[in-house]
Amino acid sequence: MKHKGSCHCGQIRFEVEGSFDEVVECNCSHCSRKGYLLWFVPRGQLTLHSAESALATYTFNKHAIKHHFCPNCGCAPFGFGASNGTEMAAVNVRCLEDVELASVKRKSVDGRSF
Repeated sequence: MKHKGSCHCGQIRFEVEGSFDEVVECNCSHCSRKGYLLWFVPRGQLTLHSAESALATYTFNKHAIKHHFCPNCGCAPFGFGASNGTEMAAVNVRCLEDVELASVKRKSVDGRSF
């Protein structure tokens, strides 16, 4: 299944291929402040339909994840990183068009302990 997503103003648009049964709700200082609900997929499953130059990037702590956001509206639809040598995308499902958030199962992760 393909999911379409974007930032709030539409400057950043993307599609992601796949399906999910649950998402990650992390309590680290960044995720909890942003309200992220994350779905992790191999980077190749996310197709960016905007120029990469449209993305602003924030890193913190170990600087391992590139948290991308829109410099215009501030919305943060995804981030890029690696897990066990595989390039990954962390998709914020709040930015997907076709997701009913009330029905999404959430898995709590204690990111404050990382």
